[in-house]
Amino acid sequence: MIKENQAFNVAMGAAFLMAMSAVGPGFLTQTAAFTSQLGADFGFAILVCILVDIGVQLNIWRIICVSGKKAQQIANELLPGLGYLLTALIVIGGLTFNIGNIGGVGLGFNVLFGISPENGALIGGAIALIIFLVRNALIVMDRTVQILAAVKVLLIIFIVAISSPPVGQAALHTFAPSHIDFYSIVTIVGGTVGGYISFSGGHRLLEGGLKGKESIRYINGGALTGIGVASIIRILLFLAALAVIAEGYKLNPLNPAASIFSSAAGDFGYKFFGLILFAAGMTSTLGSTFTSVSFLDYSKQEDKTNLYHKIRPYLIIFFIVFSTAIFYFIGSPAKVLVMVGAINGLILPIALAILLVAVMKKKIMGEFYKHPLWLTFFGWIIVVFMAYAGIQSMIKGFSSLF
Repeated sequence: MIKENQAFNVAMGAAFLMAMSAVGPGFLTQTAAFTSQLGADFGFAILVCILVDIGVQLNIWRIICVSGKKAQQIANELLPGLGYLLTALIVIGGLTFNIGNIGGVGLGFNVLFGISPENGALIGGAIALIIFLVRNALIVMDRTVQILAAVKVLLIIFIVAISSPPVGQAALHTFAPSHIDFYSIVTIVGGTVGGYISFSGGHRLLEGGLKGKESIRYINGGALTGIGVASIIRILLFLAALAVIAEGYKLNPLNPAASIFSSAAGDFGYKFFGLILFAAGMTSTLGSTFTSVSFLDYSKQEDKTNLYHKIRPYLIIFFIVFSTAIFYFIGSPAKVLVMVGAINGLILPIALAILLVAVMKKKIMGEFYKHPLWLTFFGWIIVVFMAYAGIQSMIKGFSSLF
């Protein structure tokens, strides 16, 4: 059992890694785009997202840490080969998202300093590599994410404070929407807890040494802290977007998130957006890389001499260099970030269902662990709802093609 202060630091590192992975460039784009389309009704999608977040994170973090095994190892023990399928889904989704993440860093540099997004992405990729390849990389990653999180929250609070959003209208439509759009729900959930994001915190806890029933209070504390931070940012950004729309501004469909800040505070706000985009892109790049690479670990040894730990630095280098190269030569339009969020939303019910079945197996969880009934029930409601919403969004997507 690790020391109490160390356990707390690991839990907070996991909390902020998950939270900042959830509010990356894709989330900024999705929130702005859907608020522009749906207005105050998009508040309902955010409310659903927060509720899903609670059910997903508390289930996944607890199952992973109490079992002491990463998600892909749990899936393989449940059904041989299932872990490899889960790894493929997570790594492909994480790699695709990382193209947008590193692109967000590049666009942030473009707004701040006027350099091309492609060259900015190269700088961002180099920074990410340095963070991962130094000694005590996990601690450096945790501190970087926490500092950038503080920057992001403070700047969004400033924009909301000067923009006077229609809070009453937002609250009314959040709980009593005039229209429910399943595609927006699947997309925003996919962009904030889908794919790799829901596993980032649980795997970070394991890497930090938190496992077993005795760690449950740190697991819950970290999960709820991460959910709280991510939820605050979601709500603030939604209110900022709604305020701009209420004033009669039209958001630029090519870069809807930038429109929020430039409309609210002119050139000054646009520079703020650049800093937020840099912070969002960098934290999500770190989260996506860490979690996706962790899904390639099938070793059973506790020590650092196994094959995975020997090749892990090369996997990280490949992951970041590949994502950066794809953005540099191809680019990452805003529509791609929205589409990938929808795909990740479809991965979520599959991944969560695997773990909810696994939690009933004593050979995986141990003889004396009993998962809370309310968490199991809540988890299966999310699986059914997200599967249904995902099917509805796919029908809508296909019908729009014909």
